[in-house]
Amino acid sequence: MTLPSLHKHELLQREYGQSTFQLVQQLREVEDRAERTRRAQQIVQMIFRIQPSLRDQPDGQQKVWNHLYEMADGELDVDAPFPLVAQAHLKAPARVAYPSKGPKFRAYGRAVEQLVEQALTLTDPTEREQATVVIGRTMKFLYRSHNKENAKDVTILKHLKELSGGQLTLDPAQVDAQNLFEFSTQAATGGRPAPFIVPQPRQEREGRSDRRGGNNNRRDKQRRGGKKNRQEPQQPPQ
Repeated sequence: MTLPSLHKHELLQREYGQSTFQLVQQLREVEDRAERTRRAQQIVQMIFRIQPSLRDQPDGQQKVWNHLYEMADGELDVDAPFPLVAQAHLKAPARVAYPSKGPKFRAYGRAVEQLVEQALTLTDPTEREQATVVIGRTMKFLYRSHNKENAKDVTILKHLKELSGGQLTLDPAQVDAQNLFEFSTQAATGGRPAPFIVPQPRQEREGRSDRRGGNNNRRDKQRRGGKKNRQEPQQPPQ
């Protein structure tokens, strides 16, 4: 058996199970053609019961019969409803090339390096400066998440310069004065996201205040009524 055949058998066993694969292999031992065809039809029906999603596919029947043909090593002599052919798409997958080297700075990863590469393709100075600010802001956020400590802007600018080969630079004084590397929701809260308070309709707020006021008035009346009904202690007769 060749290597491609072994690979096909492995894929089909994982898809249909070892017991189904063995039933198909045993079909070759059945000498009577009619009996062999009957058992093959039973196996196909069993596969559709096990995997009902195959019924929704337009070529589900033909696919299953061709898979039986593959699992029988191409030696399935039965009266099939379709011409039995080998499945060309079951060839071994191509090997995926593994990256030969990792990112220059582990904290930023390969994604930031790709952003830098895209920013270098920008010819407009304003667009390149805006992209540099966004990349620097992202780098500072990732640095905090990876190292669990804050990073100075000069450090981010230094790393950004190294990643871009000195082509992406910003004025350190401007970055510090305008907090360009800080997210807008965090710049005013010391690095923490600003709390979000759900606004409530005005009528609902007024209704709550009226209910609270009504409860207070009721308690005041009860206290005043209690004082009015309270009897003063009688003085003993002289």
